[in-house]
Amino acid sequence: MPFLIDTHAHLYAEEFEEDRGDMLQRAKDAGIKAILLPNIDSSSIAPMEKLASQHPSCIQMMGLHPTYVKENWEEELEIVQNKLYENPKQYCAVGEIGMDLYWDKTFVEEQKEVFRRQVKWAKELNLPIAIHVRKAFDELFEILDQEWTPALKGVFHCYTGSKEQVKKILSYEQFYFGIGGVLTYKNAGLQEVIPHIPLNRLVLETDAPYLSPVPYRGKRNESAYVAEVAGKIVDVLGISMDEVKETTSRNAIELFQLENFIHLNHD
Repeated sequence: MPFLIDTHAHLYAEEFEEDRGDMLQRAKDAGIKAILLPNIDSSSIAPMEKLASQHPSCIQMMGLHPTYVKENWEEELEIVQNKLYENPKQYCAVGEIGMDLYWDKTFVEEQKEVFRRQVKWAKELNLPIAIHVRKAFDELFEILDQEWTPALKGVFHCYTGSKEQVKKILSYEQFYFGIGGVLTYKNAGLQEVIPHIPLNRLVLETDAPYLSPVPYRGKRNESAYVAEVAGKIVDVLGISMDEVKETTSRNAIELFQLENFIHLNHD
């Protein structure tokens, strides 16, 4: 399985308007077989759907991002619910969902409710969840502890937590760790945490256009750069690139049931 999968990228964003086709070609040339598109709110649905319709390698999620939980959260959530239940097979996950108390705590209770409801939908529809969590691990774990069942799957996207939080997440059995460009930052602390995560629980991501890995830090991120993340895992864990590609791609295929969306042969 000598290819990579970018499990989290906002390639429908306006940052790619000028060169989206070229950017996608660079990803293909870098051996990226599939790119998963997390939704943000109602405004991102149309551009995401357009991109996915034009490029079969781009696979959609559907969810309401926690930092977009505002006064109109019920209206936004209804749109997400309608999309999910109209055609659940169109989506590889409910995401990105979660909690973020880094910028603003105004809607903390609403964020909890929005997260809980979307987890319940994921369980009903047998879809995994893609979790965004920032400065809110305790609050999010409290909800997950209440909602978790052995059948619930998911990924902690852009994982930047501690070794202790790794242990907690591993207890959820079918949850994975999305590793992106932060791994390449010297002072982020993630290089010390990665050895505590089993390789069979790792998936790779970019979060493009954000969080570009070294040597592209400070510039726009794109899916081709997931290869830089893979290279850093090779360095940190002392394993081969083939093993990183094989294991992380297999993990992503199993978690997101990607065989239902794209022909993942070994060429």
